[in-house]
Amino acid sequence: MHIKSSERGVIRVFHIDLPREAIERFTTQAGTGEWPLQYALGAKSLRNAFVEVVDIRELGTMSLSQYLSEAHDVTGDDFDAMRAQLDALKGHALILPSQAFNQTEQELTIATPVRWVGTFNEPKSAPRGAPVRSTSAIGTGSGAKAPPAQKSNSGLWLIVGILGVIVSGIILAKLLVN
Repeated sequence: MHIKSSERGVIRVFHIDLPREAIERFTTQAGTGEWPLQYALGAKSLRNAFVEVVDIRELGTMSLSQYLSEAHDVTGDDFDAMRAQLDALKGHALILPSQAFNQTEQELTIATPVRWVGTFNEPKSAPRGAPVRSTSAIGTGSGAKAPPAQKSNSGLWLIVGILGVIVSGIILAKLLVN
């Protein structure tokens, strides 16, 4: 299974075929760096913070497909076609989003007790808000000329303000001298 370094928005689901009492040892990275789960996936790089192991029994009345839909926003025709197979799983599921592979291109060589179940795409996020239509938002990043600047009277007002302060200072000085 090929993982691209540029991959985003992909969720991979695996089944771990181990007894409940062996799961923690298998899925926890030891202080020495040994990590049986990473070895079973054949992963060159794996980020522990994004590895999710789900005890399917702990979901209660919620099915695994419902959990994936609600917790990971997984949707789509491929996902809908796999719902029955996902919901038939017993034991533990391993859920790996794209972030788990640390933006590292790698080839997974999956070995027992891990079995790949499915790969699903998260929905693409919709743009937020309407496009900006302001003339000041017209970009120059493409090398286009910037729109001509509008003339401002701010320089004139600065001069008037300075003259006003000077005149006020002169009048105040004359009053104090008298």
